[in-house]
Amino acid sequence: MRRADRLFQIVQHFRGGRLVTAQKLGQWLEVSERTIYRDIADLQATGVPIEGEAGVGYIMREGFDLPPLMFTRDEIVALVAGARMVRAFGGAAMARAAEEALVKIGAVLPDSEKDRIARTEIHTPMWVVSDADRAAIDVIERAVETRTVLTLDYRDEAGRSSLRDVRPLGLWFWGKVWTLVAWCEMRGDFRAFRIDRIASVTAADRRFKPEKGKLLADFYRTVERSGDGPAAVGRGP
Repeated sequence: MRRADRLFQIVQHFRGGRLVTAQKLGQWLEVSERTIYRDIADLQATGVPIEGEAGVGYIMREGFDLPPLMFTRDEIVALVAGARMVRAFGGAAMARAAEEALVKIGAVLPDSEKDRIARTEIHTPMWVVSDADRAAIDVIERAVETRTVLTLDYRDEAGRSSLRDVRPLGLWFWGKVWTLVAWCEMRGDFRAFRIDRIASVTAADRRFKPEKGKLLADFYRTVERSGDGPAAVGRGP
């Protein structure tokens, strides 16, 4: 790889405010850490706002005007495959966003690569998730972001119904089944709810603040202690 190309790739790896070590950059670019140190010093000397130190890591301050984004062949394949999977399995808003993302990806590609999208032979079924589940996924995803309490009419495995308020923490996808992980206010504990068993979901007229013991990080610790997957923790009515 030419040095100019390597410097460009180093800057690309800093996108999104990521903290990156010289060791990791060296592994990605297949050069020594000493070479990375010299490259970063040269980038800093030219005004690229990279901060950090050897042994700790480096980060690039926000606001730096990066060159136009370009994708490699493998990145194009990964993005197309991911967008097609979201289109098949995600919520309605996610599906529309995936379609738009594919259009935008195609718009920034050079002419020689524009047909790469059509030639990516990785496909998914067009209709997998029901319309009701798609709508529920969209409501839940927005509630997770805005920390809005949700009211669920939930049916357990035996078909028994319960009405409860929950604090949505995240969505997990298990092949054909989506699961909501939440803090259940009725049970006072974490619960995992299958989306296809939610008869109705509505946003309650209140939001919740992060509380110690009720956070996603606390849920992960519960998973680690149990040795089971997220869907198994708190499973039940």
